Amino acid sequence: MSDWAATVRARVGTFLLDVALEGRGTVALVGPNGSGKTTLLRALLGAIPAEAATFTLAGRALAELSVEERRIGYVPQGSGLFPHLDVLGNVTFGRPGAAAAAVELLDELGCGHLRSRRVYDLSGGERQRVALARALLAQPDMLLLDEPLAALDAITRRQVRALLRDRLAAFGRPVVLVTHDVRDIEALAERVWVLEKGSVVQQGTLAELRAAPADVFVTELVAD
Repeated sequence: MSDWAATVRARVGTFLLDVALEGRGTVALVGPNGSGKTTLLRALLGAIPAEAATFTLAGRALAELSVEERRIGYVPQGSGLFPHLDVLGNVTFGRPGAAAAAVELLDELGCGHLRSRRVYDLSGGERQRVALARALLAQPDMLLLDEPLAALDAITRRQVRALLRDRLAAFGRPVVLVTHDVRDIEALAERVWVLEKGSVVQQGTLAELRAAPADVFVTELVAD
């Protein structure tokens, strides 16, 4: 049984996204550049209009709801932090009275000591942890992560990947993780969707993809 299910048909310029999906736990979303991964996340978030869509999450119908009403956390590429605010201001943005909970969450993520720092004084790994804290503080019903480890150096990537693995296990709600790294899939995801030219061409466990890759892209991805 799935935690959520969606059908989305959305057009961005000349690009058409047309998918039908069911998800449970943490799912990795992979595909070549330009395949529609970020577009799909933004469609689930409600940030782009759809020509046709259905979306249920934990029994709630979301397709007609606004971004705010959907209760979905989103960490975009590059973290999306506000440069004019310090760390605590970023995490509590739009949530007055949440400072104590924010500090506790930052401590859990290993960056509580950064609460007064400005964004431009943070490393890439620190920014990603702060962005994750901001998304989690809202206690969303679902979490969308768009290449959260892509901009990190190898050492920081391993550290943040381990932290993210533990945090997602504690989160206990559906997650869609965009990645190009099979090590992220191995550590974080239970299933994989392969998106190409706006359509899902294969889905399954990593072992299933390795046993019967749909095409050259999948073959090269799982061989890393």
